Amino acid sequence: MAREVWSQGPFERGGFRLPPIGRPPAATVRGIVFGLLGLFLLLTSVYQVQPAEVGVVQRFGRFVYATDPGLHFKIPLGIETVTKVPVQEQQSMEFGLRTVRAGIRTEFAPPSRETLDESVMLTGDLNVAVVKWIVQYRIKDPKDYLFNVRDVRDTFRLMSEAAVRQVVGDHSVDEVITIGREEIARQSKEELQRLCDLYGVGIEVQQLVLQDVNQAIQERERAINEAWAEYNQAVPKARGEAEQAVRAAEGYALERENNALGDAKRFEAVYEEYRKAPAVTRKRLYLETMRELIPKLGRKVILDEKARGVLPLLSLEGERKEVKPCGPSTWWPRWWCWPSSPSRPTRFSKPSRRSWSSSGARWAAS
Repeated sequence: MAREVWSQGPFERGGFRLPPIGRPPAATVRGIVFGLLGLFLLLTSVYQVQPAEVGVVQRFGRFVYATDPGLHFKIPLGIETVTKVPVQEQQSMEFGLRTVRAGIRTEFAPPSRETLDESVMLTGDLNVAVVKWIVQYRIKDPKDYLFNVRDVRDTFRLMSEAAVRQVVGDHSVDEVITIGREEIARQSKEELQRLCDLYGVGIEVQQLVLQDVNQAIQERERAINEAWAEYNQAVPKARGEAEQAVRAAEGYALERENNALGDAKRFEAVYEEYRKAPAVTRKRLYLETMRELIPKLGRKVILDEKARGVLPLLSLEGERKEVKPCGPSTWWPRWWCWPSSPSRPTRFSKPSRRSWSSSGARWAAS
């Protein structure tokens, strides 16, 4: 029976037929299809909103609700879509200049036709000024930002140009270049915010900064400011160092003078005491001098020349010698053992020429 089943295979190789591959069960196919479909629905219904964003949910293109940062679910199969809007991020827009690389020394792109058209404008006294500025803003209403205006960034750029040109046109060129720049920036910011609220673009203007007004004049001001900064840093420092040197010299002179006066007074006092009692003063000076010198000599033993007997000196800090009992079984000579007691001999070093007896006990000094 097994041979008949194997012989029905459609493939034959070297006289050997492979077994036929049967169809998988319908239940298995349905399980795989439903599993893939469920995985697809799960992946298209889960979305993540970052901490600085807000998720705007649209159902068939119409605004439904906004979601906070975190993990959320939506209706899959394109019924609901999510647009993430960075409401906490501070964004900026440049006018009259383009930044190539930001850093400590920011690099800007060379002037182009587009940047010149943005920066060249007419002042109130009919002079031409080249004004460059940067606007920093934040999205405060994601619904208005997405649905009220078709192209928000282009609209916001045009509104910013209109606000700055209007304010610059109300001031003279001297005010634009020098004293009125802060006031012009403040009025431009207020006018731009008014236009944003009027058109309902959902943007909050946080800062408007004038970057460059007539580059040559600004370069001159920058050079003057740098020179003054260097002057204000170098001159006070030099004056401080000179004052410090003078004070140090005065202090040193005062110290030397006080030391000299003190030494003179001390000598006069010693001389007065010496004049009253010469012997006592000489002895006191000698003892004070020896008290200062003897500790510097190291370990010294001073004996009185009138002393008749010398006691053995035991160094408590020196090297300890090993003490072993003496007896008939030891191999060292007998004269190495001095009897400290009749029953317990003690080992000492070899006696020298100087030896003495005290109370019947013999001592050897090495």
